[in-house]
Amino acid sequence: MGRSTGMFESLKGGGAAIALDEIEISILRSLAVQMLELIGPGEPEPAEDADPLAALFAEGPSEPPSDPALARLFPDAYGSPDGTGDEGVDPAELQARSAEFRRYTENDLRTRKREDALAVVRSLDALTPAGDGAAVLELTGELPLRWLGGLNDLRLTLAARLDITEDDEGAALFRLPDGDPRKPMVMAYLWLGGLQESLIETL
Repeated sequence: MGRSTGMFESLKGGGAAIALDEIEISILRSLAVQMLELIGPGEPEPAEDADPLAALFAEGPSEPPSDPALARLFPDAYGSPDGTGDEGVDPAELQARSAEFRRYTENDLRTRKREDALAVVRSLDALTPAGDGAAVLELTGELPLRWLGGLNDLRLTLAARLDITEDDEGAALFRLPDGDPRKPMVMAYLWLGGLQESLIETL
């Protein structure tokens, strides 16, 4: 694979590969670890004598998270918090539906997002950099999809922190002067977008 591309390329037997330098590895790992901290620890292990069926249907939170990044990662299933988006439906009804849906799905969603972020960290930790500090990361099996989920979550988190919406993609932010403290985060957001796009193309 071409060393200079910095994007994912298809592997012959299936999967994807990318050459990463020390700085790229460090940035990706740091972002994924921060993502794990943001999502928080997993559900406590049920007691040995706990009813496995009860554990299966354990309820999660019914309120959306207050942190804007978490709210972007765990959005309401029906409409938006201000009641718009589902014309003709009573906002209180939408809120009740969303609360119910969240109660039964958010724990599973958190688990999946945590596993995706962990997969990113573990595969980066398994890399053996060459003399120049670069390494080739090869993703096979379920890892490309895990990485796709992880990269998407990282972008959503950065977008929330930068207040980038899907509509405008924060056009003004992309022209920030080099001295602006948000510039590195914007560059990371754009880079993650390129990685995500190239990984989708390999799949």
